[in-house]
Amino acid sequence: MSRRLLVVGAGGFARETAEAVRALDDGFELAGFLDDNPELHGRTVGGAPVLGPVDAVHDDPDAAVVVCVGRPDAYAARRAIVTRLGLPAERYATVIHPTASVGSTCTIGAGSVLLAHVTHTADVVVGEHVAIMPQTVLTHDVRVDDHATLASGVRLGGGVHVGAGAYLASGVLVREGLSVGAWSMVGMGSLVTRDVPAERVWFGSPARDVRRAPLPWPAGSSPLSLELAP
Repeated sequence: MSRRLLVVGAGGFARETAEAVRALDDGFELAGFLDDNPELHGRTVGGAPVLGPVDAVHDDPDAAVVVCVGRPDAYAARRAIVTRLGLPAERYATVIHPTASVGSTCTIGAGSVLLAHVTHTADVVVGEHVAIMPQTVLTHDVRVDDHATLASGVRLGGGVHVGAGAYLASGVLVREGLSVGAWSMVGMGSLVTRDVPAERVWFGSPARDVRRAPLPWPAGSSPLSLELAP
């Protein structure tokens, strides 16, 4: 029997996830979206109703949940909402589009989403609440930590480590064995040939340091010590 699924957010990523759920033969029944924008409440977005605010997940305790928020200018938002909701891991759905190719030795954490035509080859480990957009390729022994975002067309060589909350924009290529630091951002189309430090923006071919990443906590502090706003 399919489990009801609530999608947190009503933007582009949320609607893409809804399409992935519809493509599945079984597993989840899309109940609708939850969003804190009151102007959306009661409306139909992407073919499904916006049922109410984000905290309404607590009113439907039997439903599965997937958090689908986060733009390039606010890519820490997904972690902020997961922290705010405080749900146990078993409430979170893992959504994998049926066209994704995931090797038998790969693992995907709770709350993560793999969209169409994603490839994970062998011994790939993806953490919780990770967003992986269409046409990305993660080769052998890649590790992606919680809350990271891989936009469409990202290619990761063998053994790459993507830190918690990092954002890799469309078309980023990362050479094998490198690390991309926690909460860093790598700009669109960049070629990464060196390790990327945490909380920095890198861009170019080859990618170079540009500035501090646009994060909602002061430089030098830990996001784990702060209560992030939604």
